[in-house]
Amino acid sequence: MTVTIYHNPACGTSRNTLAIIRQSGEEPEVIEYLKTPPSRQKLVELIAAMGMTPRELLREKGTPYAELGLADPKWSDDDLLDFMLAHPILINRPIVVSPLGVVLARPSEKVLDILPNPEIGAFTKEDGEVVIAGKRAG
Repeated sequence: MTVTIYHNPACGTSRNTLAIIRQSGEEPEVIEYLKTPPSRQKLVELIAAMGMTPRELLREKGTPYAELGLADPKWSDDDLLDFMLAHPILINRPIVVSPLGVVLARPSEKVLDILPNPEIGAFTKEDGEVVIAGKRAG
């Protein structure tokens, strides 16, 4: 079984997601998408598999979203894809692909929905939040 994560090591949610995948017993293919962005076709496939639109995958925080005026509804899906390919930081992360599906793992425990072994036991995120079997403790 192959699990792939489109990962940004500078992102806490992405690091937590990677740790959850590894705790489940999988060693994923890690694609640092800022260094190796997906092709246009792959990005279109990922968006479709997640049941999203390109606009829904846009990341605003810490990106040139505002400077580029991407909130303007004039931009078509094709335009937004062009922006994401030109500025991969605009692609929200982490995206995880498994034979069971594709998810934008925000929050990171959403990855449990597509892991072959989601019963990972207790897991504590970097910020101290405890996650148990995909549910918050307490």
